[in-house]
Amino acid sequence: MLLELRVRDLGVIDDQTVLPGPGLTALTGETGAGKTLIVEALGLLVGERPDSLLVRPGAEEAMVEGRFGAAPGEAILARAVSAAGRSRAYVDGRMASAAALAELGATLLDLHGQHASQSLLAPAVQRAALDAAGGVERGRLDEARRRLRQLTGRQAELGGDARARTHEVDLLRFQLAELDAADLADPEEDDALRDEEERLGDAVALRSALGAAHDCLAGDGGALDRVGSAVAALTGSRPLAALLERLRGVVAEVADGADEVRAAAEGVEEDPERLAWVGARRHALRELRRKYGDTLAEVIAYREHARRRLEELESHDATARELQAERAAIEEELVAAQTELGAARRAAAPPFGAAVEARLKQLALPRARFEVHVEGTAGEDVTWLLGANPGEPALPLAKVASGGELARTMLAVRLVLGQAGDPEGAGTERTLVFDEVDAGIGGEAATAVGRALSALADHHQVIVVTHLAQVAAFADHHLVVSKDVKAAPAGERTVARVRAVDGAERVAELSRMLSGRPASATARSHAEELLREARPVRSRKGRGR
Repeated sequence: MLLELRVRDLGVIDDQTVLPGPGLTALTGETGAGKTLIVEALGLLVGERPDSLLVRPGAEEAMVEGRFGAAPGEAILARAVSAAGRSRAYVDGRMASAAALAELGATLLDLHGQHASQSLLAPAVQRAALDAAGGVERGRLDEARRRLRQLTGRQAELGGDARARTHEVDLLRFQLAELDAADLADPEEDDALRDEEERLGDAVALRSALGAAHDCLAGDGGALDRVGSAVAALTGSRPLAALLERLRGVVAEVADGADEVRAAAEGVEEDPERLAWVGARRHALRELRRKYGDTLAEVIAYREHARRRLEELESHDATARELQAERAAIEEELVAAQTELGAARRAAAPPFGAAVEARLKQLALPRARFEVHVEGTAGEDVTWLLGANPGEPALPLAKVASGGELARTMLAVRLVLGQAGDPEGAGTERTLVFDEVDAGIGGEAATAVGRALSALADHHQVIVVTHLAQVAAFADHHLVVSKDVKAAPAGERTVARVRAVDGAERVAELSRMLSGRPASATARSHAEELLREARPVRSRKGRGR
């Protein structure tokens, strides 16, 4: 739903904020007051081509911003058009492409009028609308297509090119032979080999160091001899008995230390062959990681994957026959589903066309023909055609010349679809804008159009640009566009303003629309009568005043 529209420097609009409400909002005003500019501004938000001539004279650029209520919160769309003709698009305050703006805008806003963007003109939306109106289910076809896509993927994985398959088999066999020869079992093997390699590599240096230590302790002239000499020199001296006892303890400690050093030296494993093997094994593991994975765990996982893939390829012919048989069954189901869907769409087309024609008769197109052509096995080619007048051929809606006829046809379609949901699938309350919907009608037909717009507003936010009081009277909210002349540095400037009217002001505006004389007592009486007659409709479901 459009919550707020701000327009700056667009034509005669200098800076205006428009606040349409829920339900039906009527936009009225004198011819040339600027109503069309509001529609042009909304068109910019759904990706319509910008026109630099719309930029207010003297301004560098025009800016349009729209704030929409959308799931899960709000969406803000903006479009800037420079006087040089360039434009910029923004979504939620961030720069975006015009295509991205148009894509999002189309889910929130739909314009109905000559040369305006209309989502219901898109073939895909017309097809979805027919399905919604006729209660057509396409689940069987969607499921068959899903299964076929899945099977196609499996067949692609299996491989259909015999030469490529043979090449892959040879490669996998080579890889598995290399991996199996490596006899990988422990993903932590390389860490253990690294520790062993460091230990073996240090063996020579360690044995040499221990030998030197043993010589210092127990070799000729070593610590043991020297301390022993000291003990011998002090033996027999009673005053030094305590010191002598300590030195004898030192002799014992040095002897024990020498024995431990010798034992450690004898325990050092010097194994050049083992060291060479460990180095070669670590190199082989590095090569495997380079080819098949960053870690040994990944290499082991790849080995198992390669083994499964090889088994698949070696059993290719049998598997291929199974998959082809399955494909034939799915394709048969697909054809049956397409035929069934096509029949359902063809059956739904006449009632849908008749329902729209009935609505068109209420909207001052009493002899209009609305046809729905369905072609294709699944009825995938759906085209709506309109013959507005007797003797005229029914043409695709996109080729209908009259903006008023097109807008009323869209209104009729929307009314028929009202109970069938939103074919565009926007997932939020859409804003529908109707311009020229009342072109060339009046009297009871105008009242019927107003009543129809009000009914449509039960399901959508609706904005109608109208010249008819009979239509405007049904609105829940009434906005008037007028022009004022203001003083400016370069002289007087004409500016448009938009204001909400209610009560006496609304009666005066309806009087102006009826007679051109807002103060006319007769016109005011007629305007009040219109509002009284429309009030029960406006009050439906709590809408309006």
